[in-house]
Amino acid sequence: MSPYPGVADLLARLVAIDSRNPVLAPGAPGEAAIATAVADFLSAAGLEVAWVAPQPDRPSVVGRLRGTGGGLALLLNGHLDTVGFGGMADPTTPRTENGRLYGRGAYDMKGGLAAILHAAAALGQGPRLRGDLIVTAVADEEHGSLGTEAVLAHLRPQAAAISGAIVTEPTDLQICVAHKGFAWATFTTQGRAAHGSRRADGIDAIAHMGRVLVALERLDAALQERLAHPLLGHSSLHASLIAGGTELSTYPAHCELQVERRTLPGETPAAVTAEFAAIVDAQHAADPHFDGTVTVTFTRPPLETPVDSPIVQALTAAATSTLGTAPPLVGATFWMDAALLGAAGIPSIAFGPRGAGLHSDDEWVDLASVAACAATLVMTARAFCA
Repeated sequence: MSPYPGVADLLARLVAIDSRNPVLAPGAPGEAAIATAVADFLSAAGLEVAWVAPQPDRPSVVGRLRGTGGGLALLLNGHLDTVGFGGMADPTTPRTENGRLYGRGAYDMKGGLAAILHAAAALGQGPRLRGDLIVTAVADEEHGSLGTEAVLAHLRPQAAAISGAIVTEPTDLQICVAHKGFAWATFTTQGRAAHGSRRADGIDAIAHMGRVLVALERLDAALQERLAHPLLGHSSLHASLIAGGTELSTYPAHCELQVERRTLPGETPAAVTAEFAAIVDAQHAADPHFDGTVTVTFTRPPLETPVDSPIVQALTAAATSTLGTAPPLVGATFWMDAALLGAAGIPSIAFGPRGAGLHSDDEWVDLASVAACAATLVMTARAFCA
């Protein structure tokens, strides 16, 4: 009998640990407790374990199962943190019903993390791989990806030798080879404060921002007219937050608008910045009283991994064997840490279990799919690392 717990028991242990991201849920404990549990598990499974913690109490764990040499290195990535509890009842009390395990993080993504750990334990027991197996259990994916960025810095001397990566975000046992990126930007308009009765003295910063909003709506419509990506569809943008003004009887002197632009492979931060700058420049040209600026504040790249990449081929073959049918190759509209791995030169894809309710009050993962994911990872590693 294996000395390692079954994947369902392992997942229940992970869900029982409160690992809410403290940036999203102020006062939350963060990832330290779950990182300790993961590190202990990997160490017991025979992997070398290192801690990467660029900030106190925000650790990530790197495990390495060294190969005999001459094979390809494979990286398996999963995140430790969850979003807040919301209105969940007993969010850290795992409940199993009809083959589903309920609890915060069960689907996003402790199910995928459990599959990684279970696979690493199985590979540690079996015949040694030729290439290295690297497990990264990372902090802060739900906010700023502090963990994967720090892990990549830690692995940088060996990154070129890592030939493929699988991120076990929930994909319903489909292979995700592409996903969108995003950019956040802040527009500001300046007006001139004056009493509401003195029209000649005031300049309405909010009204000027209205022109920007109209131009952004036109840009979004134009994005829908561009050639669609075969897996991701169209890029998009939306206005997210707006603030301005001080009181009803005063012309507003300042307005601030924050927007998000979802990007496709091939769309660069420079191109997005130029699109936004053109909107502001057009308003300046149309009205000498317009005073506005735009700043792109944060970007994350999209991902696209060629379907003929060795990691895609190896995972497809393994999944076909374990599932009994070839899984579809899909794209995702949401962002994942896979893009950071891809940007570091590591061909990356996502493959994880079935479930529902990520970030909601009723979150669950299908246990059979977690076990199937683990089995697929084992088979993939044995083929890929050979």
